[in-house]
Amino acid sequence: MTVKEKYELWKTFDEETAAELSAITDEKEIEDRFYKDLEFGTGGLRGIMGAGANRMNRYTIGKATQGLADYLKATCTGEISASVAYDSRNNSREFAFRTAGVLAANGIKVYLFETLEPTPVLSFSVRYHKCDAGVVVTASHNPKEYNGYKAYDNKGCQLVPDLANKVISYVNAVEDLKAVPCMDYDEAVSKGLIVMIGQETLDAFLAEVKKQTFYTEKSDLKIVYTPLHGTGNIPVRTILKDFNVSVVKAQELPDGNFSTVRSPNPEEKDALTLALEQAEREGADLVIGTDPDCDRVGIGVKHNGKFTLMTGNQTGALLVDFVLKMKKDSLNEKSTVVKTIVTSELGANIAKSYGLNVVETLTGFKYIGEQICLYEQNGGKEYVFGYEESYGYLAGTHARDKDAVVASYLIAQMAAYYKNQGKDLIEVLEGIYAKYGYYLDCLDNIVLKGKDGAERIRELMEIFRASGKTLLDDVREEKDYAPGIDGLPKENVLKYFFNDGSWIAIRPSGTEPKLKIYYSIRGESFEAAQAKRDAIKSKFDSVLNG
Repeated sequence: MTVKEKYELWKTFDEETAAELSAITDEKEIEDRFYKDLEFGTGGLRGIMGAGANRMNRYTIGKATQGLADYLKATCTGEISASVAYDSRNNSREFAFRTAGVLAANGIKVYLFETLEPTPVLSFSVRYHKCDAGVVVTASHNPKEYNGYKAYDNKGCQLVPDLANKVISYVNAVEDLKAVPCMDYDEAVSKGLIVMIGQETLDAFLAEVKKQTFYTEKSDLKIVYTPLHGTGNIPVRTILKDFNVSVVKAQELPDGNFSTVRSPNPEEKDALTLALEQAEREGADLVIGTDPDCDRVGIGVKHNGKFTLMTGNQTGALLVDFVLKMKKDSLNEKSTVVKTIVTSELGANIAKSYGLNVVETLTGFKYIGEQICLYEQNGGKEYVFGYEESYGYLAGTHARDKDAVVASYLIAQMAAYYKNQGKDLIEVLEGIYAKYGYYLDCLDNIVLKGKDGAERIRELMEIFRASGKTLLDDVREEKDYAPGIDGLPKENVLKYFFNDGSWIAIRPSGTEPKLKIYYSIRGESFEAAQAKRDAIKSKFDSVLNG
């Protein structure tokens, strides 16, 4: 169907949809809503909320869920069940109940959370309730206009490409979006097809997180915590109850408009502004901020009287060093740290110094979750820690996704451990740099929206694929992950390794209209690494602006 035909068809769905679409006067806006259907990326189904095939709404949610249901009915035997959770975003609860109703209409039993919960709790609940699948409605750290739909397998791991492609084939077979069945909530409950869950499941999750207790000595460490209007408020404050923690009141309660921040992303400095201001007033040592679905965590550390924000790579390296230091007596030849291909080598080099195996995966924590499942199946390795540069960490195997609850707990323990030695985390990091070399790890996001933006991203990847190696100096090796290399699935990523141990990587985002350029630059000092990064960036800018 053409864009215009899709647009006219959607206007017949219901009065509210028709009114929203009829009010659009910008042809580009209509094109963006209908030039494609929402697709699964590194974070599942994600998009701007609104009417249209390329938007998050009750119909695209229904189509995705009907496809998932058809897949489960074709591949599972006996009673089929799924766990469904949601975050604090606008429409998340409605989308979750829509998901549960469609599954129930297909005879699938649903364990539905009665209130908002973190994504890692959903991952945990799948195995805890012995489900065949899981869904969490969230757009993680995206701006308020977005929502999303993450699907999980029976191990509580996000769908990896082979499995996702099978599910998508069923989703694509759903043609009549208005015909997707959805059972009334009260009817589904009366028939036992929807079972509400909550506190008991969360308590079981927190009991597993508590197993990652490594340091219990008392400390005068002071922490300011912000859930950024999301799901972390209760679980993070519960797990940190033995620490001196104050919460940012203005960001404590759920708010789908994220009214105190530009974007609820702890990777971005301004998201933590209120927490940093409170920490200054209260004389705190540490700021912790979690994103709306509480799977990412950002931190600020007081050093020489001022707060410094840590990058995901820096926090990850510190956590690798701390966890391995605390677990050194139980490590063995199977012990393994897992990281993504766009994550700094610093943590990997720390792990290797402890004698651990280091495994690299593609971008997306689902690949780290997949490794945990593989290790359990074949016994060849033992998972110790996994992380990615985008502020996602996991210790323990209670979840198969990144977990800001356990990460917050580890960060607090780590900061207390070092404070009792008279050190802050910046000083600890400087010691790590002195031992392993200085790494400047940073990211450029090139935002290119709409159909034209998507075409420009494809064009730029083709340009870099054809001439990237000649554009850059001192390249030792070029890796193109598109054909599938190093035993990894196919992925549209280019990576260039330099003779001095630095590297850069380029990939389109799987969840946002962005081209991402990752830099991991080694140098003898910050200034030397920055100069090297600036020289590389200027060459990229000549292509991007050409």
